[in-house]
Amino acid sequence: MAKPALVIFDCDGVLVDSEPISIAVLLDMIAKSGTTLSEDDAYDRFLGRSMTTISKILHEDYGFAASDADLDEMRANLFARFKRDLKPIPGIADTLRVLDIPRCVASSSQPDRIRLSLQLTGLIDLLDPHIFSATMVKHGKPAPDLFLLAARTMKADPEDCVVVEDSPAGIEAAKSAGMRVFAFTGGTHSRGGRLEAALASLGPDRIFNDMLQLPGLLASQEATPKVR
Repeated sequence: MAKPALVIFDCDGVLVDSEPISIAVLLDMIAKSGTTLSEDDAYDRFLGRSMTTISKILHEDYGFAASDADLDEMRANLFARFKRDLKPIPGIADTLRVLDIPRCVASSSQPDRIRLSLQLTGLIDLLDPHIFSATMVKHGKPAPDLFLLAARTMKADPEDCVVVEDSPAGIEAAKSAGMRVFAFTGGTHSRGGRLEAALASLGPDRIFNDMLQLPGLLASQEATPKVR
């Protein structure tokens, strides 16, 4: 496996430890409508997906049509929680500082949320201006559109890219784009093994749980997946 020309990072759960906050705020909004949804179900259905896709699933599968007011309130609550509680993934800043490969961010979140997350966690200067949002493409993850846009803009061939992802939707998107994909299981939401098993079933090129391992994994010439 040759050294990649581009590393594409998801944001939530890969750069910032935001998934437990996001799911909690989403479940609060859903509960106010009288809809019952477990935390495990929320992770299974919504992890790595855009709010547009989440709203569609809620409407079609649960009969809950989130209003603009619902979404605005959820967004305000989420940003307030981020400002109070959001942390970077341990080791990511050190990894970005030593990484000698072009990198970018490709996230299902909206641009202002991505930038706020990176600003609050001190990562923005290590990644700006190469930030891509699902709002820039017609189809979000698990479609490959966002990753292909990132590669095209960064002038890298898809087969020379490595995507770092924490969600099944993201892994499916990377594989559909013809890119190598490393599954990261070091976020708080990955504890317990449930998510790792789901990611492993999709056949990523690597599974790892310590962001400080990433430079070595990218430099490795081994071709067989490593599962931790």
